Amino acid sequence: MSGTLAIVGAGAKAVAVAAKAAVLCEMGVDVCDVVAVERAGVAANWRQGGGWTDGRQRLGTSPEKDVGFPYRSALAPGRNAELDEQMMRLSWQSYLVATDQFVGWIDRGRPAPTHETWAGYLRWVADVVGLKVVRGEVVQLSLEAPNWVLHTRESSLSADAVMITGPGQPERSMLSGSPRVLSIAQFWQRAARHDRIVADNVAVIGGGETAASILNELFHHRVSAITAISPQATLFTRGEGFFENSLFSDPTGWHRLTQDERRDCIARTDRGVFSARVQESLLADERIKHLRGRVARVVARDGRIWITLCNDNCGEPVETLHRFDLVIDGSGADPLWFVPLLSPAAVDLLELGVGGPLTGERLEESIGQDLAVAGVTPKLFLPNLSGINEGPGFPNLSCLGLLSDRILGAERGVTEPPMGRSDAYQSV
Repeated sequence: MSGTLAIVGAGAKAVAVAAKAAVLCEMGVDVCDVVAVERAGVAANWRQGGGWTDGRQRLGTSPEKDVGFPYRSALAPGRNAELDEQMMRLSWQSYLVATDQFVGWIDRGRPAPTHETWAGYLRWVADVVGLKVVRGEVVQLSLEAPNWVLHTRESSLSADAVMITGPGQPERSMLSGSPRVLSIAQFWQRAARHDRIVADNVAVIGGGETAASILNELFHHRVSAITAISPQATLFTRGEGFFENSLFSDPTGWHRLTQDERRDCIARTDRGVFSARVQESLLADERIKHLRGRVARVVARDGRIWITLCNDNCGEPVETLHRFDLVIDGSGADPLWFVPLLSPAAVDLLELGVGGPLTGERLEESIGQDLAVAGVTPKLFLPNLSGINEGPGFPNLSCLGLLSDRILGAERGVTEPPMGRSDAYQSV
């Protein structure tokens, strides 16, 4: 790829791509110019005030799965071992050594870092590689052939390709304006101020890691009963064994699975599941229970919040009504959050590419090996929607080094080798 790659958001994915590009440039390899457009700052979503955490929560993924993991680079044929070695200078452990935290981390048994600490690592990498950041919030993504144009309220940026990152807007909730229904951002604002929630009956909507972090924090507040609401039959635990983890680190063989098998695998290991660490905390607290169902309606009445849940019973929809003093909408990330930003011409281009309206399923099934929408020029990279086609690790933190290879190798015709075939391994 040549020209400019613009990345919406300056989080872990943007930092990983910028780091790989910077190292390749140092090695004399032709690579694109990487620019992130970010409204709040590098790794803002991992810090207090970003709306997704108070910064004190623990990282659910192993920090060793850093910006270079799994260190199987394929962008510099004959020099991939050198590329991996250079990327190791930007590893999690290198950060700890550089900031004099390594000994303490080892002696404490390698604990999961807080979100704030992880943000510190990402900012350190961004500083070392000189990540270019344009400050501003993207309000529209339009086309001016042959480029994308990213518009903020202050300026515009033309780019040869665009990558969308980030989970969306944490300010949204199912009953906006009600003081008894908190959005994700509102909940973490209260937690950061140590503003204790006092209530008899609290509901948390959502079954993923966002909801899990909220539940984990809520245990420290003065609540009598906590109900977790999710569509799943129960609160499933994210598998932490070798076989589950290897699916995220190495997608070799993923294409041999059927679409149904891939969706089932992601449902069991990534979507709507809690980490083993959080699940252990849930088991120890007698205040929590689980309600299965999809939220059909949320109504404020008589000083309470009434939630109607819908379930299928032998093919027939069944609705039940439940009352709560306070509801926290922790339903989590929206991978389609960027769609309202697309100009009409951009929507037309993508609809032609995917063969219909821009639904989540159509976009997921359109993602190619390079994590971009197949058949669309200029390229639009959507790693958060690439799990079904390319592997469950790309939408999260599980294989950032492999993600950067896919993005930067998009127009170089370079793909990662099968496991064990890289010259980085042959040289060991």
